[in-house]
Amino acid sequence: MITGAGRLRGIGRATAISLAKSGASVAVLDLHKELPVRAQDEIKIGWHGITSLEKEISQLGKSAIAIECDVTIKKSVNNAIHQIVDKYGKIDILVNNAAYPNGPDRVEMSKLKLEIFQKVMAVKVTGSFLCTQAVAKYMIQNKNGGKIITIASGSGKKGFAKNHPYTAACFAQVGMTQSLAKELGPHGINVNCICPGPLHTARVDHSLSEIEWKQVWQKLPLQKPGHESFIASFISFLCSESASWITGQSINIDGGSISEH
Repeated sequence: MITGAGRLRGIGRATAISLAKSGASVAVLDLHKELPVRAQDEIKIGWHGITSLEKEISQLGKSAIAIECDVTIKKSVNNAIHQIVDKYGKIDILVNNAAYPNGPDRVEMSKLKLEIFQKVMAVKVTGSFLCTQAVAKYMIQNKNGGKIITIASGSGKKGFAKNHPYTAACFAQVGMTQSLAKELGPHGINVNCICPGPLHTARVDHSLSEIEWKQVWQKLPLQKPGHESFIASFISFLCSESASWITGQSINIDGGSISEH
């Protein structure tokens, strides 16, 4: 089960493809089945959102289901999970990837609207909570363990100016990961968090120019851009038996941007 999976250039889609290639049946969730607004590259190839992703995975010979879901609403989350369990019988992996659109939250604190702060927190924090709460219940009942992975950000390790709601939300996700790992570990459930660095995904298309993106990447110790597939590959690793002794961790994948912790 992967939330926030609708964009062509996004961690959600990349993760769905990676897990499908590893043998998983995949449920891809997004707020809309058909994207209400599309980037130029999405329009060019006829990408419409999770319906396109469902088709892409099916063309790989793997099973997928596209589900419209608002992760901030408990009834919507429960409905999505019921659809997944009805189709596949269980949920072994949850990837909390949904996030509020980048832009209106990136302002000075004095200019930040309360409703924007609340929306950012609702999608990342409340959404992760509701999905994790519901999925963990099934994992515990099935007694087969499971993997829960939340996508935070480098903003969950280090504060940045004009980034208050997102920073607060990501720090919360890191803390929730640590708490849940201790609680769910006895049930054989691994809980981890990934903190990606500066990735040029569709969600942040309007935040920087191409020249500014190159400047950001040049300042990294590795001095090169990352790609959402790097995050997806690591998620697949965390879902494998080789990572069965890793839990409670918030792992930076960021070109060396943050190395303190």
